[in-house]
Amino acid sequence: MAGRPLDAVLCDFDGVLKLQDLEQQAEIEQAYGVEPGTVARVTGASALVVPALTGLVTREEWLASAVPVLAELVGSAARAGALIDEWVTARTWADEEVLALLTRARARVPVVLVSNATSELAAHLRELELHDAFDHVVSSYDVGVVKPDRRIFEIAVEHAGAPAERCLFVDDRAENVAAASALGMTGVHYRVPADLEAALLPLLAD
Repeated sequence: MAGRPLDAVLCDFDGVLKLQDLEQQAEIEQAYGVEPGTVARVTGASALVVPALTGLVTREEWLASAVPVLAELVGSAARAGALIDEWVTARTWADEEVLALLTRARARVPVVLVSNATSELAAHLRELELHDAFDHVVSSYDVGVVKPDRRIFEIAVEHAGAPAERCLFVDDRAENVAAASALGMTGVHYRVPADLEAALLPLLAD
């Protein structure tokens, strides 16, 4: 459409569309005698986190690499494994307000999911009934590169079929937004649905 304010929307998954029950995770950790945030910190510090996000090792191998560290905190490898199992299966859901906004945008322009993800992304999308919510899904696991590397944004832009300067990129991590903006995209540092709604207003009002 002539005069359209943008030609594609690129959106992050975790922390924007997919939400995690942080209170439940904290309760699980406290039940095992560790401070809330411990599992995220330990798994995030693992040497296998990037390989797990780029298809070099499985999600299971990555999580297993955190067991020895957590075992020192909870008393045994068995308890550490159980803690991880419970923590990763805490409740998740799709933010319906964000989904509604993306659905409205998709009626006008392509919407591309861009996610640092393990092999479980496709399963998570099916579980949340989001497997048909996007025109394309760009997963770090599939393309072998993670945000904020510029290459994953270049791949996403190619799938979007629009120049970078005509794309809106939404992410809850400032470093990813900065990387996308450096390529010419309009970046939105997401905190609440109103951030996305404001960014999409020119398109949705068109």
